[in-house]
Amino acid sequence: MNNIIQRLENVKKLQAKRWDNEDHWDEINDLLIKELDEILLIEPQNTSALINIGAIYSDMGENETALEYLEKALNLGSEDKNLFINLSIVMVYMERHPEEYHEYLETAEDKTEDPLTFKAYFDPNSH
Repeated sequence: MNNIIQRLENVKKLQAKRWDNEDHWDEINDLLIKELDEILLIEPQNTSALINIGAIYSDMGENETALEYLEKALNLGSEDKNLFINLSIVMVYMERHPEEYHEYLETAEDKTEDPLTFKAYFDPNSH
């Protein structure tokens, strides 16, 4: 199996455990970012890694950074459903105009989720 694919699978498993280990939230996020940065050093155009690191930065409240990674994945031609959902989430948190993120949500409806990526957390009560 491709080493990068295995590493992305491990990232996805670890990110899911953040919710069960909120006492270690920051440490787990740091580990995830370090691993994804290493993957991106090897494969700078790996859209799965770009989408995942964008989701983590969004979860950390660093939406400008998240948007940079997500837009890079978009510009590389990713068709992943989670990319469009994550772009929408980040834009809501950045208080962008609804027309800006509704387009991404509509696009996401017709897309398929990449099994190596995940969605950023969204709290509908926070906005």
